[in-house]
Amino acid sequence: MEVLVCIRKKGDVLQDVQKEINTAKKIKVRSRPLAASLILIGGVILLLFGMALAIAIGAKDIALPDVWNAVFHFDPNLTEHQIIRELRMPRVIGAAIVGAAFAVAGAIMQGMTRNPLADTGLLGLNAGAGFALAICFAFFPGMSFLGLMLYSFVGAGAGVGIVYGIGSRSKGGLTPIRLVLAGAAVSALFTALSEGVALYFKIGQDLAFWYAGGVAGTQWVQIQIVLPAVVIALLGAFALSRSITLLSLGDDIATGLGQRTGLIRLFGVLIVLVLAGTAVSIVGSVGFVGLIIPHLTRKLVGVDYRWIIPCSAVLGSLLIVFADLAARTINPPQETPIGALVALIGVPFFLYLAVKERRSL
Repeated sequence: MEVLVCIRKKGDVLQDVQKEINTAKKIKVRSRPLAASLILIGGVILLLFGMALAIAIGAKDIALPDVWNAVFHFDPNLTEHQIIRELRMPRVIGAAIVGAAFAVAGAIMQGMTRNPLADTGLLGLNAGAGFALAICFAFFPGMSFLGLMLYSFVGAGAGVGIVYGIGSRSKGGLTPIRLVLAGAAVSALFTALSEGVALYFKIGQDLAFWYAGGVAGTQWVQIQIVLPAVVIALLGAFALSRSITLLSLGDDIATGLGQRTGLIRLFGVLIVLVLAGTAVSIVGSVGFVGLIIPHLTRKLVGVDYRWIIPCSAVLGSLLIVFADLAARTINPPQETPIGALVALIGVPFFLYLAVKERRSL
C-alpha cells in the first residue's frame, strides 16, 4: 500500500514538472522579442520627437531648431530659450515620467494579481493619495514638494490596503470584479473626505488642479526629486519582471519553480507605491493609463514581463506626452484636463474589459 502511495506521489510530481515545462514552452511561444525590440526602438524615437514637438508648440510657437539650440546651446538672454528651459522642458519631462510610472505600476499590479482590471486609479491609490494631499494643504500649507510626495505614498498605501482588505474578505474570494467594486467604494470615500476637507478649510482651489490632472507648473526641483525615485523603481520592476511573469501564471507554478511569492508581492507593492505616489504628486488624478497600456503591450509583445515592463514604460510616456500636447492645443488658450482626455479612451476600454470578466461576479 505504501509503495502504491509513493508511486502515485512520484507520478503527481512528474505531471507537475511536465506542466511547468509546457508552461515554459508556452511563454517562449507567446513572447515576441522582435516586436518588443521594434516597439522600444521606434517608441523611444517617437517619444523624443513628441517631446520636441510638445516643447515647440504652445502659447508661443517656437521652431524646432530653436528648441535644439535652447537645449544644447542655451542663451539666458533669449526669451525663447528661457521659456523652453524654465517652463516647457520640465513640463514635458514630467509628462514622460508620469506616463512611465503609471503604466509600469499598472503592469505590475495586473501581473501580480492576475487581474486584468487592476489600475492605480481603479484600486484606490490615486484617491488615497489625493486625500493625503488634502490633509497636507489644510494642516501643513507650507510643506515642501518632498513632504507632499511622502504623504502621497502614505495615502496611496492606505487606499490600496483598504481595497485589498475589503475585497479579500468577500465571500468567494478576491475576484477581479469584486476588487474593482471595492476600489470604487474606497475611491468614492476618499474623494468625499477630500472634498469635505476642501470645503471646511477653503482649499478647493488648491485641490482643483489635482482633480483636473495636468503637468502644467511642473518645476525642475520636482523633476530632481521625482526622477531618481522613479528610475530606481523602474529598475526594481525590471529586476522582478521574470518573477512577475511566473506569478501571472499562478501561485502554484511560481512556487514550483522556486519563487517566494510573498516576498515578490511585497517588493512589487512597494514599487507600485513609489511609482503611483510620485506620479500622483506631479500630475494629480489621472486614471486608466495603467489599465490601457499593459493590455496593449501584452497584445503586441506577449506575456513575458521582461518585455512588457520596458515597453509599457515607453508607451505610457508616449500617451501622456501626446495627451498633454493635445490638452494645450484643443481649446487654446485654455487647457483641457489630461485626466478627461485619457478617460475618453479609458472608460470604453474599462467597460469592454468588465463585460469580458462578467463571469467572475
